[in-house]
Amino acid sequence: MTTSPPLPSSTTTVLAAESGTLASIEEAINKAFTPVSEAVTSFIFAEITVFGVTFPWIVGWLVLAAAVFTTYFGVIQLRGFGTALRIVRGKHSKPDDPGEISHFQALSSAVSGTVGLGNIAGVGVAVTIGGAGATFWMIVCGLLGMCTKFVECTLGVKYRDVHEDGSVSGGPMHYLRKGLAERFPNPVGRGVGRVLAAGAAIMILFFGIAGGNMFQANQTFAQLRSVTGGADGLLGGDGAALVFGIVLALLVGAVVIGGIKSIGRVTGRLVPAMAILYVSACLIVILLNITTIPDAIGQIVSGAFSADSVAGGAVGALIVGFQRAAFSNEAGLGSASIAHSAVKTRRPVTEGYVALLEPFIDTVVICTMTALTIVVAQTQFWKDAQATVAAGGPRPDGVTVTSESFGTVLPWFPYVLTVAVVLFAVSTIITWSYYGEKAWTYLFGKSKGSETAYRVLFCAFTVVGSVLTLGSVLDFADAVLFTLALFNIIGLYLLAPVVKRELKAFRASLAEERAAEEAEVR
Repeated sequence: MTTSPPLPSSTTTVLAAESGTLASIEEAINKAFTPVSEAVTSFIFAEITVFGVTFPWIVGWLVLAAAVFTTYFGVIQLRGFGTALRIVRGKHSKPDDPGEISHFQALSSAVSGTVGLGNIAGVGVAVTIGGAGATFWMIVCGLLGMCTKFVECTLGVKYRDVHEDGSVSGGPMHYLRKGLAERFPNPVGRGVGRVLAAGAAIMILFFGIAGGNMFQANQTFAQLRSVTGGADGLLGGDGAALVFGIVLALLVGAVVIGGIKSIGRVTGRLVPAMAILYVSACLIVILLNITTIPDAIGQIVSGAFSADSVAGGAVGALIVGFQRAAFSNEAGLGSASIAHSAVKTRRPVTEGYVALLEPFIDTVVICTMTALTIVVAQTQFWKDAQATVAAGGPRPDGVTVTSESFGTVLPWFPYVLTVAVVLFAVSTIITWSYYGEKAWTYLFGKSKGSETAYRVLFCAFTVVGSVLTLGSVLDFADAVLFTLALFNIIGLYLLAPVVKRELKAFRASLAEERAAEEAEVR
């Protein structure tokens, strides 16, 4: 994901309004929203202490669920990795399967919603306060989260609604309502399911407009403004922010007006392109520091179990790594199941297999590449930032930590990082527009007029986000999204047996297919 809720000031540089009128509007909105934001945020991100290290309890909730599901499904993220790759390439699919997009397009759409600024800035903060060893625990948490994605996306497809026009609606609001009513066919089961589903839809809608849209627009403009000379450059002033917001809203609108099929086509091209761009940039830094790679890997492994972490030894490195991974890949929130639900398939578990690749790409590959780049570059800025944190000083700007590492290769290399940040942010806006739309239609009904009203509203807030920061609103949006994990994971625990039955049936069908193929050969 693109934000790190407990650390907003350390991972991002928000761009606030400057003119008197806009600044006064922003101040009034933040003032009105602050009490609500602080109340919800203080609950969701309340910290607990383990072996002297404090961390938000919601992180433990997410990681525990991932570990439980990994055990319950027999480490399917490793045993089923090959099957997942074959399904993405089109194996086990038929052209007439119900749905709107291919397995690959569903994966790229979901990945575009999780890969973002958090993979760049958040990782920079993580390896500063948790040391190189935090990278090891990021990888472990990413691997565990693959199983959570498997569970929630299998349920997303199983309990989706396929409409008369062939379009599909899915996600936690559907499998919480329908799944719990099916497993517990009594008034209590149905009532709990409806309440959780409505709550999930509200949370997703709010975050989609605020965190998945306004924040991304603000960050995109902030990055572009920074590299073009800041306040005195080409994009200085509120007028530039307004024009930028309008142009971005038009671009986003041109994509989202076509629905998930259009989004799937765009993200199917954009996600591989931005991943290749960013990973290639990381590889250049790493390869030009190739002699330091063995030492860097040694730091990552030893740092995971040593007492040298700034955050509090080995446990500190573990907590920081788990926190970064949990906030990055969204495993346990259920949001990605909205995109995966649109896939063309008759067997829900096939998309569960595909979905488990998402945390691998987001956390195990991209977050790790960022961390390794920082560790091998060994910039003075990173060393000074670690010393500052160790002395009790403020956490660094994560983007700067990563940018300085790129800058060790060529002075203009940070511009590559800026391009990556912009691509990540735009792809996130596009994907969250779809998530928000499905939540909107769940709450207000599906019709052409309803969908159009939402898309216009979403694009309008893209413009607002470019001009206003609305910090309290964004803090509240982050807290609301992670509240979803509280309800969603309860539902996943209750519905896990349903997923196991789907998995058993799919494996049986594969065995029958193999037997038939062998019979033909004979």
